[in-house]
Amino acid sequence: MAWLPVPGRTQAGAAAAFAGMWIVMMVPMMMPSLAPALWRYRQALGALGPARWGALTAMAGAGYFFVWGLLGVAVYPLGLLYAQTGTRVAVGAVFLAAGLVQASAWKQRQLACCRAAADCAADLPARASAAWLHGMHLGVRCVLACANLMAVLLAAGLMDLATMAALTVAITLERLAPAGLGLERAMGAVLAGAGIFLLAQ
Repeated sequence: MAWLPVPGRTQAGAAAAFAGMWIVMMVPMMMPSLAPALWRYRQALGALGPARWGALTAMAGAGYFFVWGLLGVAVYPLGLLYAQTGTRVAVGAVFLAAGLVQASAWKQRQLACCRAAADCAADLPARASAAWLHGMHLGVRCVLACANLMAVLLAAGLMDLATMAALTVAITLERLAPAGLGLERAMGAVLAGAGIFLLAQ
């Protein structure tokens, strides 16, 4: 439904509406995994007053979601193409590919970089520009670490609340759980199995 044109709305208007919907979706999906990073940033601000803590932390969060907004702009034309050509086979292929990526060494590196980005707040100056750039850095690292899971969301359907909830839990667990537990590989096996099942059908 997210990709269907609305009568009387221009393509630019449809793209803007999608971008707004995308950000509204990304905030609750990503906030559970982002909140600890923002808390560490707030603690790193040290002796500043509460007003400055709040403002700079909010600026970091805005920078983070700005990156996700840019991703939404990039995703929209791909979604239009997928809506016109997508089939059950394509959905199965996306699930299978996402599962393989989930269990790869590349995914491990991206998760490690994402965790490391959250830990570098102590070295940042207490300026709005630094907070914004820190948030953008967190956003870029998060997008790379979540790319395969976002592909699953797009393939399964943006408006599917059950998929959104499951992916929110998955993203939060793989980001916050101690490294080495193998949760991401277990998730990869589930996704790959779902992809094989869809392809077999």
